[in-house]
Amino acid sequence: MEAKWFIRNIAEVPWREFPDHFGGALSKPLVWPQNSEARHLDYRISMYQPMAYVKVHRHKTQEQIYHVLKGEGLMEIDGQSRVVREHDVIFLPPGIDHAISNSGLVDLVFLVITSPVEDGAA
Repeated sequence: MEAKWFIRNIAEVPWREFPDHFGGALSKPLVWPQNSEARHLDYRISMYQPMAYVKVHRHKTQEQIYHVLKGEGLMEIDGQSRVVREHDVIFLPPGIDHAISNSGLVDLVFLVITSPVEDGAA
């Protein structure tokens, strides 16, 4: 069976506040197994309102890339906080504690690419 391709406009996907995301930390899952035939990728756009955040967490096997499109915030990685802003790209290998929050004055908008989709045992 051949995988299906698609073109989807971002406006077609509703905003969601996933577990452990707080204060208006919203994401649109654009490509993931629940809305496509993707097996290896979870691709989202996120928009965090000022003061919104995701709690510190780690992934067992997943790698992640964050790409900041607009705004600024704080990225905590292994207990160190760094300011992130437009055009910053963050790579996170498995097993690294991390969190992101909007510490700025406008919405923080960023892409998140995660692979594999499921965070299986290490």
